[in-house]
Amino acid sequence: MGIAKAKAKHTVEQYYDLEENEVYKSEFHDGEIFAMAGGSPEHSLIVTNLLGELRQRLKGKTCTPYDSNLRVKVLATGLVTYPDASVFCKKLEVDPRDKRQQTAVNPTIVFEVLSKSTESYDRGKKAENYRQLESLKAYVLVSQDAPHIEIYERHGDGFWFLTEAKGLDQELDIKCLGIQLPLVEVYDRLKFGKR
Repeated sequence: MGIAKAKAKHTVEQYYDLEENEVYKSEFHDGEIFAMAGGSPEHSLIVTNLLGELRQRLKGKTCTPYDSNLRVKVLATGLVTYPDASVFCKKLEVDPRDKRQQTAVNPTIVFEVLSKSTESYDRGKKAENYRQLESLKAYVLVSQDAPHIEIYERHGDGFWFLTEAKGLDQELDIKCLGIQLPLVEVYDRLKFGKR
C-alpha cells in the first residue's frame, strides 16, 4: 500500500504569477489551482448577448459591465475566479496582493451561465463564496438549455431572495442596476432542443 502524496499548496501570489503566463484560465481556492473548462457555442452566445444588453441598458449610468476576462476575488474566503459577466457600480477595487492589479474585489452583481459540468458548483460552493462579497447585491444564474434566468438578491441582514424569469416573453428585473433584461434578447439566435 502506497502513501498518499500531499498536494502542493500555492500562495495567491504564486497563482497570480502562474496565471499571468498561462494560456488557459484557472480558479484559485484554499491553496489549490483548478483549470476552468471551455464553454459551448451556446454558452458563448448567451454571454455575448448578455454583455451587449448590459452595456446598452447601463449606458449613461455609473455601473459598468465586464466580461469573463476580469478576475474577481472573494476576500473573505480566498476564492479567485472569472465570472461569466460582472457589473461594478463603484470604482474597481483590486486585491492588494495582486501586483498587476488585475483582480477586482467589489462587484455589485455577478452572472454565471450554467452548464451540465458546472451547475452544481455554480449553485453551491461558488454561490456560497460569492455571497461573502460585501459589495455583492445580486447573483444571477442563466440557463443555457431553456429561456430561464434566476436572480438571487440581497435584502436586509444577509437574506437572499430568489426571483425567476421563464420564457422568451419575460423580463428579468434587476433592481440593484435599475434595469430590466428581456430574455428574448439574452437568448437571441439560440435554438433550444437542437443539440
